[in-house]
Amino acid sequence: MKYKKNWEETQEKWKNYWKHQNTGRPLMCVIARKQEIEKYSDGKPAQGGCMDVICQGKYYNLPEELKWKDMEDKYQDAERIVARYRQFCETHEFLGESFPNLDVDFGPGSLAAYLGSEIGFKEDTVWFESCIDDWEEAPDFKFDPENKWFKKHIGLVKKCRELAGDDFLVDMPDLMENIDVLVSLRGAEDMLYDIIDDPEIVEERINQIGKIYYEYYNRFHEIIKDENGGNAYTVFQIWGPGKTVKLQCDFSAMLSPDNFRDFIQESLREQAKKADQVLYHLDGPDAIRHLDALMEIEEIDALQWTSGDAGPDGTLEEWDVIYDKVRAAGKSLWIKVYSGEFEDWIRNVDRIIQKYGSHSLFLLFPEMSMEQAETLLDYAEKNWSDVEGTWS
Repeated sequence: MKYKKNWEETQEKWKNYWKHQNTGRPLMCVIARKQEIEKYSDGKPAQGGCMDVICQGKYYNLPEELKWKDMEDKYQDAERIVARYRQFCETHEFLGESFPNLDVDFGPGSLAAYLGSEIGFKEDTVWFESCIDDWEEAPDFKFDPENKWFKKHIGLVKKCRELAGDDFLVDMPDLMENIDVLVSLRGAEDMLYDIIDDPEIVEERINQIGKIYYEYYNRFHEIIKDENGGNAYTVFQIWGPGKTVKLQCDFSAMLSPDNFRDFIQESLREQAKKADQVLYHLDGPDAIRHLDALMEIEEIDALQWTSGDAGPDGTLEEWDVIYDKVRAAGKSLWIKVYSGEFEDWIRNVDRIIQKYGSHSLFLLFPEMSMEQAETLLDYAEKNWSDVEGTWS
């Protein structure tokens, strides 16, 4: 891989992460600027994490000719999407277990568009317009290779993959799953009423989503898979051999534990069984109440916790109640680090590693200077390698 010096070693680290067998220091996403950049092109300080900078289009110091002119240019022009990412790769170093991977996404939940929703593109967000007024009048969900958004999306991914060559990976799009897709098609408020008034219909529609998910996933996977049959997955900066997926249920924040078990748990289990590696994305404090049900799903390999928009990062001691249950279930942790300054990142991770150990752990850091990256990795090798941890 042109922009990743130790790709084979990185792949081995990822394979062991999914097996909960990695040794040495934790896996770390560390992306460093080759030269210091003071500001984004919009004038804001360049302090965003690599998930923001790489995957959400917030590139800085772009040459004038690469700046997008409109939303079609930003989201649907393969040549310019690849050119912008290539420029990012040329100006950054992918250290630790980070690796270059291009997000070619139509927003989280593009499966809804393949089933009839229209997509709205804006500078900082993408949304899906609800399109189902009555479930009785809506056709069953089936794989539709002729859907306009699917044809656009898979054509775009194919072109980007051709342009990328062996220089960097192209990610699996965030198709989304279970009831979250239904919410995009129906609307959140109507979905809540449906659970009360028509639970059988909701359950049947969730089952239909589960049945067609891999119809779409497999088409994308055939295009993006690498020599190991593996893939990276959107903004989560993960890679695995074979089919690697992220699962989630953001609507779970509005569900009771009983409703989650009745409508969602089995759907997630069945979907996870069909993948080789599974990361679960737990989003927001109101979703924590479903953690026990999630940890009962053996096929979930790792959990990533997000405290919500503008919330503190994953190193806060308050989140240990989550990590305790993840560790007890024998699963790996995915932790995003960004609260405070550089020295705080090291101190906060120190606490995590002293408690939970260095194995089965992935840490995603904000983009940083080369000097910071070298300091961080040197500290990690000396202090975070083969730590047993005090948790038991």
